[in-house]
Amino acid sequence: MSLLRLRARPFSLLSRLVPPAAPHWLGALALAAALVGCSADGKNPEKAPAPEVLPVLTLKTTEQDLFHDYVADVQAVRNVEVRAQVAGFLEHIYVDEGRPVKKGQPLFRLNASAYQNKLSQAQAALAGAQAQAAAARVELGRVQLLVDKNVITKTELDLATSKVKDAEARVAEARSGEAAARLSLSYTLIRAPFDGIIDRIPLKMGSVVEEGTLLTTVSDLREVYAYFNVGESEYLQYVKARQKHPERHSDSVHLTLADGSAYPQMGRIETTESEFNPNTGSLAFRARFANPQRVLKHGASGRIQLTTTLPAALLLPQKSVFEIQDKNYVYVVDQAGLVRMRSFTPQARTGDFYVVRGGLQAGDQVVYEGVQGLRDGQRISPRPVVLDSLLAAR
Repeated sequence: MSLLRLRARPFSLLSRLVPPAAPHWLGALALAAALVGCSADGKNPEKAPAPEVLPVLTLKTTEQDLFHDYVADVQAVRNVEVRAQVAGFLEHIYVDEGRPVKKGQPLFRLNASAYQNKLSQAQAALAGAQAQAAAARVELGRVQLLVDKNVITKTELDLATSKVKDAEARVAEARSGEAAARLSLSYTLIRAPFDGIIDRIPLKMGSVVEEGTLLTTVSDLREVYAYFNVGESEYLQYVKARQKHPERHSDSVHLTLADGSAYPQMGRIETTESEFNPNTGSLAFRARFANPQRVLKHGASGRIQLTTTLPAALLLPQKSVFEIQDKNYVYVVDQAGLVRMRSFTPQARTGDFYVVRGGLQAGDQVVYEGVQGLRDGQRISPRPVVLDSLLAAR
């Protein structure tokens, strides 16, 4: 009985909506409309969610200083290899590794007995040549006297004169030999070429030393050079920035050490090479740094920072960027609030911003924050963000 009542209710409702004289198809249509207008549980369908509110930034160009870091090779202003100039046995070492030395201070001594003997022989040869030259001059005086008295012919005088010249030439030769022997003997005592620091000493006392053998290295660390290579485009930007803003772009540079700390002494760019390296397309710069505490060592590394200026840089916050397969993308917002993915090409990074090379332009609106949960074509409610406020917060 209850089942009959439930089934009868729709027909009674239908009988109210459709007159009895209406065609059967019209009743069916009214029934379908009544069913569509009501949900299964008798409630209205849920409303679509409101668009998500996200910060949106309008891109614009601005003058921007760019800071470029370059790997620097630190070298002592004077760094000299100390090599043996004669062969022999290493008889004595006067200094230790890593110790400071003064110019002219003895460093090593080679066995000198053989060179002392050569010097003695050269001195004896010089004395003999000088004696022969003296005898030739005496003979020339005697011949000159006889020629003046017409006792002998003048040809005898010419012959005596040539003997004197030959004897004097032998004296000069013997004197040169004696100087060479003395110089070789002096090479057995190796002295410091200038004030500096001794490097590693690879040989020990008693070692056989050949001519040209490396004994150690002496470095003058009171000042150092920092060499670094700059690309052609960055070099041109640097030159233009110096010409436009000489007060902001001087030759002074900072050096960052290998541990990331800043070297306390300011350096100064002294010179550049005259041509670009054809293989790397870069130009070598040289900066000089004072090194009073000897903190910097020959062969150390660091980073030099140069500043250039872009007159119309298009800045993009890094928060707005996401990567897909090594390409950079942002979500660009149109006037209807729909977001679309767009790739762009960065030129450089400065702080928390990219400098855009291509793909975006001034006036584009990009989602500043919250890009992780977005999908292409999604509608958002933009909340404007001002670029100047982001730059001021850096």
